[in-house]
Amino acid sequence: MTSLPIRQVAFFVEDVRAAARAHHATFGSGPFFVADNIPLARAVHRGVERPLDHSSAYGQWGDVMVEFVAQNNPGPSPFHDLFSEGSGRWGMHHVAVWVDDVDAELARFAAQGAPCALRAEMTDGFVFAFADTSATLGVMTELYAPAPVLVDFYAMVAQAAKDYRGTDPIQTIVLT
Repeated sequence: MTSLPIRQVAFFVEDVRAAARAHHATFGSGPFFVADNIPLARAVHRGVERPLDHSSAYGQWGDVMVEFVAQNNPGPSPFHDLFSEGSGRWGMHHVAVWVDDVDAELARFAAQGAPCALRAEMTDGFVFAFADTSATLGVMTELYAPAPVLVDFYAMVAQAAKDYRGTDPIQTIVLT
């Protein structure tokens, strides 16, 4: 089997900016790049196409990226699969790994008892998915291929952490 090192840890939160500021104050992580209302061309949750409006804050935490994600619209989602809508509960939601072929890895995870919770495509064609590994790992596993745009984004976040000199730890960005 190929090794799949964790590239990111992600937490489902009520407010991505507040969570990023709190994490920065506690752990020195960041700075954080916040994308609001990330546009998706398509989101299929548990086999059903559904709207998914979410915002995320991305920052570096040591050797790994940390993400804080909030769902902006009501309804079923991989986030609400672990944290019931309206429950007021928040916490670690997923780890992310890079794979050569998202669909092949989804099939491999499903064969091991971790079904696809979400397969989504951004408006630029970038695909990401969640395998529901919560029964065995306590969290979901996000899968995406290391396309140049993703690798460059991870490198930018890591470099920003190295260059950070104590300015505002929150910067707004736009993802397409």
